[in-house]
Amino acid sequence: MSSLPAPLAEIVADFAAVDGQDKLQLLLEFSRELPELPEHLQQDAMEPVPECQSPLFLAVDASDREHVRLHFSAPAEAPTTRGFASILHQGLDGSAASEILDVPDDFYSALGLAESVSPLRLRGMSAMLARIKRHLR
Repeated sequence: MSSLPAPLAEIVADFAAVDGQDKLQLLLEFSRELPELPEHLQQDAMEPVPECQSPLFLAVDASDREHVRLHFSAPAEAPTTRGFASILHQGLDGSAASEILDVPDDFYSALGLAESVSPLRLRGMSAMLARIKRHLR
């Protein structure tokens, strides 16, 4: 996927390099790496993503369109949702708005998680990206 920002392309490559249960392990590792919200940002000021099966909130700061800042909040007891949020955070945070808008809506299919994660959960990741793009448009 040549239209991915380099950090996101690297994450996709990491998932492509492992099989089966190892993909889930990698997703769980990402879930533990989701950063805490900055002190100035309260969850009640963030946008909910109701398409996610677990409570997920996001905030997009595009005041500098060359370095978009992304913030996510997801409960620790929702590791799949947190993992997806962390993938988007690590792969897109700090990217230019134009780079994020160019990410294919279905890039997550390249992660190869369809055999291990329900379609509803994958739809949640798609919804996160769609909301980020909506903010940027």
